[in-house]
Amino acid sequence: QVHLVESGGGLVQAGGSLRLSCAASGSIFSFDVMCWNRQAPGKQRELVAGISSGGSTRYADSVKGRFTISRDNAKNTVHLQMNSLKPEDTAVYYCYARRGDYQYWGQGTQVTISS
Repeated sequence: QVHLVESGGGLVQAGGSLRLSCAASGSIFSFDVMCWNRQAPGKQRELVAGISSGGSTRYADSVKGRFTISRDNAKNTVHLQMNSLKPEDTAVYYCYARRGDYQYWGQGTQVTISS
């Protein structure tokens, strides 16, 4: 059983930064892709950033140039560095991983940006 545990959420002012971490219970080498998604109140969950096993990345247009996804294979961890945060970034952020036909989600971490 794979477990994903997010950390690093919190309350910051607009313009500030946060770094989210997603720690996997096993090696992340076996995951085809790992992503960060978010869900704001009353809205659908959306993809924020993803990174493939080969290191290719993709970002939602709304976060390009502000967020950076990275992976630390030695620590089985994926990070999301979030800079220049805006109130509209407020959401619960979820870590996601896929291995073949199997998908895994973390429990989420709250990010709140005050104006």
